[in-house]
Amino acid sequence: MMDWLSFGDPQNPFHLEHMRVALEEAALAELEDEVPVGAVIVSLERQEIIAQAHNQREQLQDPTAHAEIVAITQAAASLKSWRLEKCILYVTLEPCPMCAGAIVQARLPVVVYGASDPKAGACHTLYQITNDPRLNHRCQVISGVEQERCAALLTGFFAKKRALGKK
Repeated sequence: MMDWLSFGDPQNPFHLEHMRVALEEAALAELEDEVPVGAVIVSLERQEIIAQAHNQREQLQDPTAHAEIVAITQAAASLKSWRLEKCILYVTLEPCPMCAGAIVQARLPVVVYGASDPKAGACHTLYQITNDPRLNHRCQVISGVEQERCAALLTGFFAKKRALGKK
């Protein structure tokens, strides 16, 4: 189980294990020609993964079908509660403002992400929605878990798109 003394360490084996599952989801997204972002939600009470998802915006033609949103919906269904107060969200890319808002609304206490997002990051990079004291909930954010692998997956995906002249 979790080594609580090193909980904030991006190299914590618990974080690495679950980020690798999120990376597998991101790889599935890439196979579906979706932006390769994967998310996993772990229930600390159940001590298991209760949701795992990847981007599905193209497949569903839904601008809200980010990996985090899909995973939050799955986790809420699994727990039969919108309050995800005893869960951890793992995601390969720093959540955007929409996803950070959903994280706050779901009462997730911890978010762990891989690569920073200089264009839309809403946990550290551009905004700090998940830690904004004006909101009714805040969460701990741990960044940089498997950062190089997460970033490489995205960089490779967009390089292929540019080479093909596609968006």
